[in-house]
Amino acid sequence: MAAATTMCAAVAVLLVLTSTMAAAAGDGDGDGGGGGFDYKKALHSGLLYFEAQRSGHLPYNQRVRWRGHSGLADGLQQGVDLVGGYYDAGDNVKFGLPMAFTMTMLSWAAAEFWDEIAAAGERRHVLEAIKWGTDYLVKAHTAADELWAEVGDGDTDHYCWQRPEDMTTSRQAYKVDRDNPGSDVAGETAAALAAASIVFRRSNPRYSRLLLRHAEQLFDFGDRYRGKYDSSIGEVRAYYASVSGYGDELLWAALWLHRATGRRGYLDYAVAMADELGGVGWAVTEFSWDVKYAGLQILAAKVLMDGGDHPASHAATLEQYRSKAEHYLCACLGKNAAAGDNVNRTAGGMLFVRRWNNMQYVTNAAFLLTVYSRYLRDSGGDTIRCSGGAMATGDELAAMARAQADYVLGDNPAGVSYMVGYGRRFPRRVHHRGASMVSHRADGRFVGCVQGYDRWFRRGGANPNVVAGAIVGGPDHRDRFRDSRDNYMQTEACTYNTAPMVGVFAHLHAQKMAARTANNNADRSMIKRVD
Repeated sequence: MAAATTMCAAVAVLLVLTSTMAAAAGDGDGDGGGGGFDYKKALHSGLLYFEAQRSGHLPYNQRVRWRGHSGLADGLQQGVDLVGGYYDAGDNVKFGLPMAFTMTMLSWAAAEFWDEIAAAGERRHVLEAIKWGTDYLVKAHTAADELWAEVGDGDTDHYCWQRPEDMTTSRQAYKVDRDNPGSDVAGETAAALAAASIVFRRSNPRYSRLLLRHAEQLFDFGDRYRGKYDSSIGEVRAYYASVSGYGDELLWAALWLHRATGRRGYLDYAVAMADELGGVGWAVTEFSWDVKYAGLQILAAKVLMDGGDHPASHAATLEQYRSKAEHYLCACLGKNAAAGDNVNRTAGGMLFVRRWNNMQYVTNAAFLLTVYSRYLRDSGGDTIRCSGGAMATGDELAAMARAQADYVLGDNPAGVSYMVGYGRRFPRRVHHRGASMVSHRADGRFVGCVQGYDRWFRRGGANPNVVAGAIVGGPDHRDRFRDSRDNYMQTEACTYNTAPMVGVFAHLHAQKMAARTANNNADRSMIKRVD
């Protein structure tokens, strides 16, 4: 009888432990909240999305089979090779500024969360995704003071609804140079190549050095010949105007070059130009392809937090950078004293900046919150100070990042995953030319501009192709979402929405696996004690 009682007690303990382990680590298939999200699947899908956005001659190992070769004559009219790169969203234009920012963020994710990405089995895919973009950016930098910043014309492209494989729209290419400067696009491209050089330093050192050489030239070009690229390329103004100017990109590039090279000259620049270029003047509540201040302020703060790598004379300016970085982070938490200094949040918990493609601000915030919580931990700190004296902990930053990631994946009032192809409910009518039409591989017959609109854009059914891993623009300030192809503010996806989440999902998956291992170990230990 005593033996039976002991066995029953052991079984009861085991059942309780198993239940606790499942709740803590999460065993869901990708739809449930409370830790049940499959972050590894989200990471895999996110990297797959970049293959759907490829322009150029697709490789033999292309996994997105509904796509084909496209843009094979890009640059031909100008006598340069501009084949390759990425389409930014649901159109067929290659915009240099958002493409470069996408590569910066994807490289930052890879550099910061390399071990986690590798543990999830995505090392090769993240390297391929970055290199597809950086190969193109290197080709687009055709001379020390010349950078091709756009291929295609947004106006003519938007009059057409065609698969990229059928394009009949203009493939005019536009550049910046000494006479037509573009410090913002040059600076962002320099940042992208510098960040990517860190990622390739071990696996491909020769390529890493090539990227760094181009990054240094582009930074010098952008700094020497100053001007906004949308003043030189009028065609881009309606799509990717540089509202914040070029100061943030020059500081961003300098800090990435400092991180990539360790050369003090780049840090000296970031300190000396901090006031002139707005680095310590702007206290922002958004981070995006246009506004880089929060990101560069965090990079500068990390230099201070690491300690020892900067002269004492830089400390005061770096502390100012840190203060502005933490203002942004506190804004995401809603902890700054003035309500206008905080990011709005919907009833469902989503950070809300503006109605057009709001999800870009959500995913970038999730990344910066995740990164800074790690920097705090590594530096031995635990708290940040918000305006008005409120304090916030690294755990709070991490929790907000996870809440935003979970909202993206379906923990929201609509119960919809805003990552396409993830979970049971996700957008089916994504504003995406290639996904919304029959695959070129399945039906190679030419589809013209008007025919595409009449036959495919206006049809009410789901897209024939699932652009897996794309994160769409997302819901409005009341958590409402309308899944319609013509609702481009909400249903169009962009590469820079998904790029930062590669790091966030890798980190969350690693945390989940660590929790599962810890619970398994605790479970085994308890069973031994019961025995």
